[in-house]
Amino acid sequence: MSDDDKRPQDEAVEKELEGVPEHMLDKEGEGEEAGEGLAEALAALKADLDAARQEVLYAKADTQNVRRRLEKDIQDARAYAATGFARDILSVADNLARALDALPVEVREDEKMKGFVTGIEATQRELEKVFGQHGVTRIASVGLPLDPNQHQAMLEIPTAEHEPGTVVQEMMAGYMIKDRLLRPAMVGVAKKPD
Repeated sequence: MSDDDKRPQDEAVEKELEGVPEHMLDKEGEGEEAGEGLAEALAALKADLDAARQEVLYAKADTQNVRRRLEKDIQDARAYAATGFARDILSVADNLARALDALPVEVREDEKMKGFVTGIEATQRELEKVFGQHGVTRIASVGLPLDPNQHQAMLEIPTAEHEPGTVVQEMMAGYMIKDRLLRPAMVGVAKKPD
């Protein structure tokens, strides 16, 4: 096309395309090849976009899993924060129970000691109440089959009165904190007599 044959529309297009690198311009006769190259580039971009979408989905799922795990860890920390303290205070509860068990009937009925005994009993009730408020519960033992998840067998007692494997004596009470074992019950288990 000569310069005389150029229309004003073509001149506007040329002005618009000034500064565009040559390899990006669509030349006459190269339209088909350029169209094929464009289709390949478009397909590659679509594949990249799909891959990026997939990575975003994986990242979202991973973030959600991390968030759930952290929420569970926070709940566990709140629920079981007092575990160490509760484990330590169990020995105080044991000693208080032993003190009450050791009091003879005469001392319990003595008018001078009634206030003292009542105070110790009230302290024990208050301690049990506080345990209950914090999810610390006593494990049932005597008369039940041995549960290795909650009981620790300390000795075997030969007896014909109970089935073998039944807890017949509790030497030290066991406790749970919510659904976790705080301390196993120390027990004596029945066995067949020799």
